This record gives sequence, structure tokens and C-alpha cells, in this order.
Amino acid sequence: MRFRRLAEEHLADRFRVRSLDLRGHGRSSWEEPWTIARHVEDVLETVDEPAIWIGHSFGGRLTAEITARRPDLVERAVLLDPALWVPPDVAEEIAQDELAKEPYASPEDALRAREASVEHTPREFLEEEMREHLVEQPGGGWFYRYSPGAVAAAYREMATFPPPWDSLRVPTLLVVAEHAKLVSAAELVLYQAALGDLLDVVAVPGGHIVLWDAYRETAAAIDEFLG
Repeated sequence: MRFRRLAEEHLADRFRVRSLDLRGHGRSSWEEPWTIARHVEDVLETVDEPAIWIGHSFGGRLTAEITARRPDLVERAVLLDPALWVPPDVAEEIAQDELAKEPYASPEDALRAREASVEHTPREFLEEEMREHLVEQPGGGWFYRYSPGAVAAAYREMATFPPPWDSLRVPTLLVVAEHAKLVSAAELVLYQAALGDLLDVVAVPGGHIVLWDAYRETAAAIDEFLG
């Protein structure tokens, strides 16, 4: 749902767009394992022809993994504040926080909590997510349509090292959220050294979910990159 506006307003008139729910998310299977290797296998079972890949956060890490493994399938890569690597202690802390989450008492409580986690996101974006992904739980309360165990596993997987930088040599747009700090200065130097003229870097205001906090700036960067 976070990609809907981008797809409809900026991509659908030029491309055939496919949006995938990962295992443990949305209406895909929630069966384990929730490893990077299994997610990559799932995606490659679905996509078998060259494409432009757009990945946000953990999706950016998976895009890098697919580029390293099947460069023939990656014409260009768009990485939206990607979580290519997370320090193990930070990853474990976030994983534990995810596993400790409880259902919200009401959709309004969920909306207030989400509003507190973003900077410039229009309320209508958040309300749209609530309508699509917030579901009433059998035991009471409301929670998003994903498995906390799958998200915790993703953070632990991001504590493993990403593919070698020189294996990612495709035209790449890297969109960095100014206030998220997920893409470190050292990581950016490695990326620039490996990709050189193949890499475009654009910094956008706000936090990690760039398609919310900086939708116009992010969409404009993608438009320019794709031509």
C-alpha cells in the first residue's frame, strides 16, 4: 500500500508494475523460515524476467541480494533508505521490541502511535494504511497484517553482512532519508567506490519511510532516474 501512489501516479503509464508481499506479510503465506535466502527464493519464483527493482528498507537489502545473485534480472535498482546492514546489537534490540508489541485497543490508538513515528506524513497516507492493513484480532484489539516473528527475523537477518559491494554494479538510485541514519557515511563511501558513475544519490527530508515523509521528493528522484 505504501507504493500505491508511486505506482499509480508515476509508474503505471510507462511500466507494468508488480508489488509483492513478502512471506510473513500481508496476504502471503506466514510460514517459516523467514530468512533472506527464503525471501529471495520466493521472489525469484515470482519474477523471472529483467525488471527495474524498487526496494524500501528490508526490501532494499533483498534487492541487493537479488542483484548479486541474478544480475541478469536487474536492469536498474532503486533503493529507498535501504537497510543493507544493521549492527547486531541494534538489530536484536529492535527484534525484541517487535516481539513485545501488543494489539492496539482501537484503530484510533494505532493511528496516534503511527503519527508519532513519522515527521511530515499526510494523515490521509496513514489512514489508508489503517484501512488496508489494520485488522481486528481474534483475542481482541487491532494489529497490522504481518507476523511480528517475521519482522523480528528480518532484523536479525539484516545483522548479517550484505553481498560484496562490487557485485551490485547496475545503475542504482539511492534515496537517503536525512533523519533516519540507516545509510551510514561509511556505507555510502563503499557504495560510491564500488558503483562510481552508476550510482545516483538523493537525500530527502524526514524519516525512514521516504514514500510517506518525502513522497514528492522521492517520486521526483525516481522519475528523473528512470527518464
